[in-house]
Amino acid sequence: MQFYAKSQDALALKSDVLVVGLFEGGSLSETAAAADKACQGELSKIIEREKFKANAGASLLLHHNLGQSATRLLLLGLGKQSSGKISAESFSSALQALANSIKSYRSATFALNGITVEEQSPQWQAQQLAQTLQTSLWRFDQLKSQKQPRPALSKVTLCTDKASLSTIKKGLSEGQALAEGINYARELGNLPGNICTPTYLARQAKSLSRNRPELSVKVLSEKQMKEMGMGAFLSVSAGSDEPGQMIVMEYKGAAKSTAPYALVGKGITFDTGGISLKPGAGMDEMKFDMCGAASVFGTMKTLLQLKPKINVVAVVAAAENMPSGGATKPGDIVTTMSGQTVEILNTDAEGRLVLCDALSYVQKYKPKTIVDIATLTGACVIALGSHAHGLYSNDQALADSLLAAGVRSGDRAWQMPLWDEYQKQLDSNFADIANIGGREAGSVTAACFLSRFTKEAKWAHLDIAGTAWKSGSAKGATGRPVAMLVNYLLNPA
Repeated sequence: MQFYAKSQDALALKSDVLVVGLFEGGSLSETAAAADKACQGELSKIIEREKFKANAGASLLLHHNLGQSATRLLLLGLGKQSSGKISAESFSSALQALANSIKSYRSATFALNGITVEEQSPQWQAQQLAQTLQTSLWRFDQLKSQKQPRPALSKVTLCTDKASLSTIKKGLSEGQALAEGINYARELGNLPGNICTPTYLARQAKSLSRNRPELSVKVLSEKQMKEMGMGAFLSVSAGSDEPGQMIVMEYKGAAKSTAPYALVGKGITFDTGGISLKPGAGMDEMKFDMCGAASVFGTMKTLLQLKPKINVVAVVAAAENMPSGGATKPGDIVTTMSGQTVEILNTDAEGRLVLCDALSYVQKYKPKTIVDIATLTGACVIALGSHAHGLYSNDQALADSLLAAGVRSGDRAWQMPLWDEYQKQLDSNFADIANIGGREAGSVTAACFLSRFTKEAKWAHLDIAGTAWKSGSAKGATGRPVAMLVNYLLNPA
């Protein structure tokens, strides 16, 4: 899909459909008002006759010639105005509905003139438009013998005033790059475990770096991890015929002396639970247990498009968690890269085991901050549902930055407690720490476990177990929290 920004009169541009905004309560956007004037008020009469309320996401398609050069006119409800502005939520709802309304047309024109979103710039509006259209119209059908028909929409023109033209172009570019990253994360998440293995992810990283001098990749083998003392990671991959992979991607957009930001993704490409075997119902969805890693891949893909002047080191801890004669057993004790010993009381609490060694490893880069992303606990799903990521951090400034990035991107998180009082639930009679802390506050104690390996770093943990994928008829990876991560990296303060 191609996006264009023009400082021309939207009514004069030819396309299959011109989209004009209306506000709840009868107010017209600047372009809608111009169209109404051009047709001597005929548009207002139609709106009144059809009782179009213009609530956010409502639409009405008109085949009338009402002064526009486009073949059709689509009225798009933008919701209520407050002091001449609409909420970001209303704008996002309108864009989601817009994607479905115009997907069958080859070209569309949309005018931003006179549409103001609370606490957001025209650049943000353009970015959201491009991102929403591309993610909404994306399809995952490469494994089907019969492909779905592709949406026809291939050209979108956004009209604005001349003063805003350069920022609108920048917003469209950012939105396209974000959409590519989000869709890439969704693709990786949707692939089944017999295709998307740890080795497959390692190949994907190397493919990303091809002809990209700003991105370097190295993959640590199990032999190398053993030499480094990563006993926790290796305890997870021990039961699988697929070798575990520690994938390291370094994006270099700033001087070598500039400390990098670090991302660490949980990449359990399939999670049976190991010896602590999961119930069979719904186990197919455990291919999504690598969605933390997928979000890291999607973020790196977006950074390669945008080329920001920062350094980022991304570590993906990729493994399968399988039961076998060589699998780790409940009660086994392993030694982590940090030297701390862990009693593994439940082999289904494996994400924290691969992550703790990855977190220890990434600290050798002396990063400014570390953010790990993981589908870590069902407890987080119970606590927050599917709307917000669970956020834990040992640094409030970092937590605030991530929370703000979530609000700006519409990919929100909620901060959870990381209090010392919870740490005692991880006490073990036989090792330094147990890998589970009982039924109470399961998401909190999982974060407490990780905090034992990040004491010297500014660190945050995102539990995305409730947000990384959808079940039911809409089953599939969401690509979250790529938008939040990119927003944070571009605006870390």
